[in-house]
Amino acid sequence: MNLQRIVVPPALIEVHSDDEDARPWLDSLPDLVTTYLERWVLRVTGPAMHGGASLVLPVTRDDGTHAMLKLQPVTDETADEAVALRLWQDLPVVRVLADDAATGTILLERLDASRPLSALPDEPTATTILAGLVRELTQLQAPPGMRRLGDIAGEMVEVAPDVAGELDDPTDGARVRRWADAVAELVAEPGDRLLHWDLHYDNVLASVDREPWVVIDPKPLAGDPAFELLPALTNRRDDLFATGDPASAIRRRFDLLLDVTGIDRARALGWTQARLLQNALWDIEDEETALDPHQLLVADALGV
Repeated sequence: MNLQRIVVPPALIEVHSDDEDARPWLDSLPDLVTTYLERWVLRVTGPAMHGGASLVLPVTRDDGTHAMLKLQPVTDETADEAVALRLWQDLPVVRVLADDAATGTILLERLDASRPLSALPDEPTATTILAGLVRELTQLQAPPGMRRLGDIAGEMVEVAPDVAGELDDPTDGARVRRWADAVAELVAEPGDRLLHWDLHYDNVLASVDREPWVVIDPKPLAGDPAFELLPALTNRRDDLFATGDPASAIRRRFDLLLDVTGIDRARALGWTQARLLQNALWDIEDEETALDPHQLLVADALGV
């Protein structure tokens, strides 16, 4: 067994540079890797990789199975990842081979990371595939105890009026308040489906030996499927601008998402405003004083 101590990628350290709560986890990573290589009898077979907040190592089990060892801090977003993946095990979703909820460590089947759905040249085809995955995954009801979209939306509605004043442009502040008003009308019926929350083209990879396309990296919660749509509109931006009319391209993509998923247009517009509001509040928390131009482009294209 290959138990050499790993070196934490500097880029992953940089991701967590402003998060003091993540420092103990970063410091413990080399020992955590050693622990799970021993516990699950794994051999490292390639260089360390990292996502937005996790360390991922290509490994091989003692029976020859190729897998990926994923280590990440336990947060509200990551705590139920393995739970959701196991509930989706019969769908085109990455399979869990082992996990430890106490540390957020998961052993996953290995997919082809060099072939994300974002690399599929035909954008409408990629969007159709992504929409089909949204439709499939949201057929399941979320289990009791999973964090709830209604709670998240309620908190956003509560804080939005005050923090909107931190934006330099009063028009931006007014937009944030308008989004919050729209979300307030939805909070009473937030839905109960099992949501991925971050289902975009780079979170769908080609499979090595089963489904053509497989979903990875959920941040699960219970809520309305309409909350899943914004990532499909804010990714593959080059395709949108290559048309010469990105607003029209966004509307076509939105219509395609609705056609495939069957999601009601009014609810789709409402919960998309919730996503826009969420992103705006995160940006304000990070001391941004203007709304993101691409978020504004999507909002204007959809008339919200």
